[in-house]
Amino acid sequence: MPSPTCAKTLVLLDLLAAHPAGLSSAEATRKSGLTGNLVFRILKTFVETGYAVQREDDKAYTLSRRLLGLSQPRVGDRSLVRCAYEALRNLRDATGETVQLLIETDGETLVLEQIQGTQALQVCGRVGMRIPLYSCAPGKAILAWWSESRRADWFRGRKLRRFTATTLSNRQELERELAAARQKGFTVDRAEGIAGIHCVASPVLDEHGAPLAAVTAMGPAGRIPEKVIDRLGKHCIHATREIERQLRL
Repeated sequence: MPSPTCAKTLVLLDLLAAHPAGLSSAEATRKSGLTGNLVFRILKTFVETGYAVQREDDKAYTLSRRLLGLSQPRVGDRSLVRCAYEALRNLRDATGETVQLLIETDGETLVLEQIQGTQALQVCGRVGMRIPLYSCAPGKAILAWWSESRRADWFRGRKLRRFTATTLSNRQELERELAAARQKGFTVDRAEGIAGIHCVASPVLDEHGAPLAAVTAMGPAGRIPEKVIDRLGKHCIHATREIERQLRL
């Protein structure tokens, strides 16, 4: 029989995950339908065990990165994020743009790590953010290197929403781009998820050639025009090969 207390704890975890800007104890009580005393005790336990933090200014609670740490992919005993960090930093230094490491989870991309760029104006997301696979370069890098059968399973019954004028919301058109990307070694998002933002990405592959994750560099479209895309793609490929090397040491 399931534990009622455990179930209520998971309700609050899901609630905090759905509100990355944070919730007060009163807001969490109202949204969860649980008693105020129980919500207060669970939230305090989250803070004491490192699963949440409470801001000083408004006393709101937000999830920490500890849950991400527990779920980070590993190859043998090696952490993907730890093996990737130096390569990500080098990619940031080489491009000047914000870089991220992302994985696929529940049919979406999830940001595991981010290093902010060095330019005065930067495009940034946040660790833990989820993005549709088909509308961003790292997601397309994962899709492109999946097996044909796994990609078909992902497409089955899925409606591709158009986010901008350049979103590839037609499966045949998207499949053609993914096939071309496999030849080049990298994928491109030309303002397909958010207008005015371009990104380039390459997959991190396991020893069987399946994608473990993807690395991306992203910035304003004006700084990533067509003429620099191949150069950024080569930088992303170099970063992913270095990560693969670190994972196999």
